[in-house]
Amino acid sequence: MYSTQLQARSSAIGRLFFIDNLRTALIILVVLHHVALIYGAFAPFYYVEPPFNSAFLIFGLLNQGWFMGALFLLSGYFTPSSFDRKGPGPFLKYKLLRLGIPLIVFYFVLNPVSSISTWYMPTELTGITTPLTWQAYPSLLGMGPMWFVAMLLTFDFGYVGWRMLTRNRTADSTGKSSPPSYLQIGIFILVLAAVSYLMRVVIPIGKYVLDFPTLAYLPQYLSFFMVGAVAYRGNWFRTLPVSMGWAGFAAAVMAGTVLFPLAFGGHFSGDGHWRSAVYALWDSTFAVGICVAGIVFFRRFLHRQGRFGRFLSQYSYTVYIIHIPIVVFLGVAFKGIALEPLLKFFVVAVIAVPACFVAAYLIRKIPGTSRIL
Repeated sequence: MYSTQLQARSSAIGRLFFIDNLRTALIILVVLHHVALIYGAFAPFYYVEPPFNSAFLIFGLLNQGWFMGALFLLSGYFTPSSFDRKGPGPFLKYKLLRLGIPLIVFYFVLNPVSSISTWYMPTELTGITTPLTWQAYPSLLGMGPMWFVAMLLTFDFGYVGWRMLTRNRTADSTGKSSPPSYLQIGIFILVLAAVSYLMRVVIPIGKYVLDFPTLAYLPQYLSFFMVGAVAYRGNWFRTLPVSMGWAGFAAAVMAGTVLFPLAFGGHFSGDGHWRSAVYALWDSTFAVGICVAGIVFFRRFLHRQGRFGRFLSQYSYTVYIIHIPIVVFLGVAFKGIALEPLLKFFVVAVIAVPACFVAAYLIRKIPGTSRIL
């Protein structure tokens, strides 16, 4: 069923270094996003430090509009080839090892460790008046940013179910299909915006559900994962026209400069208000446009990897898993330093990003960890 022809096709396509580089850039952006949370407090976080700068709110909303969806898109792209090589059983075993174990470690170890930083915040922000003891441990458990891994694992199970339900017919694709047309992309954006708008009537932006902080974006996450899987079969990432990349960038700029300010109001999170509909149209347009532009840009200008690029790519997943305790305790370490929030963000970010990669390198030196991380 999982023929050598499929494996030969995967080898012939070769590794897309520009996608590796794009994924690395996205994970670095995740780290910067969480550093910005310390000094912007635009969403709940382990440690925040007043005075808060409102510029970080714009930075955070722009990021939230697309970057996790982009990670799901890239994850979806590599899912079919992994399934084709392994088959359903080994594929799920691999995913449980690579995603499930880090999720458990973060939930029971790294999240509680990171949550200790809350005790370093002013009491008027936390309401905490009792000292930290082991009795607090159960309340410190949580997924944190590993919600992405938990959701991705769910999508992977769904993909296996789909392949088994369709009796693997999708594996017979030759990989020779044209990229989507402008009309198809436009329809996708409108449908995604409509579904997102309806989703946010039930689950507004910012509402936690089952420890998932951004379930309001589920339509984007799921659809981007599915598009990624389809894009692999059609080899779209290699064949998207350069002109479409420019069009995507123009659409993203238009959405960011026209729709985003129009939507930015007290009702954008989602309650059926017209601003919520505009906001859904903004982030759907922005997400699709910037993803198309990013793929084309990285393919054109960042399509190779030297030793440094390979290093960043190799350790970026580990960085995603471990970066939270590093970021929050760097924030705590700089607590007593009197700097403007924007300057302090810059200083902490410049230290945090390389520190995360160094830590990832050292962790992967531990025997057995490279199989998982």
